[in-house]
Amino acid sequence: MEWVLIGTMAAALAAFLVLKKAGGLSDEAARDCLARGAVVIDVREPDEFQARHIPGAINIPLSRLKSEIGQQVPDKNQVVLLHCLSGGRSGLGRRTLLNLGYQHVYNLGSYQRAERIVRQSQK
Repeated sequence: MEWVLIGTMAAALAAFLVLKKAGGLSDEAARDCLARGAVVIDVREPDEFQARHIPGAINIPLSRLKSEIGQQVPDKNQVVLLHCLSGGRSGLGRRTLLNLGYQHVYNLGSYQRAERIVRQSQK
C-alpha cells in the first residue's frame, strides 16, 4: 500500500512538472512576442494580483478564464502569454485556451520569470 501511495505521488509530481513546462517559450521568443503586441494574462486570483502584478498584465483567474477570455481577447489569433505564481495554473490555462480555439498561447511560467521577461522587453 505504501508503494502505491509513493507511486501515485511521484506520478502526480511528474504530471505537474510536464504541465508547468508545456507550451513554454525561450526568453528571447517571449520578448519577441511582446514586441509584436502579445497580451500578458495573469491567471492568479485577484488578491494575488492586487498584492503584486506585472504592469499591463490582465488578470483573469484560472477559474474564470473560460468565461472571460472572449471579452479581453476576442481575436483567437492574438498571441497570449500566460503566467501565474509557479507555472502550474498557467499551464492549465494554456490547455483551456487551446481547447477554446486560441492558436498562439504560451506559458511564461512563474511570476518571477514573466516579470523578468516583460522588464527586459521594455528596455
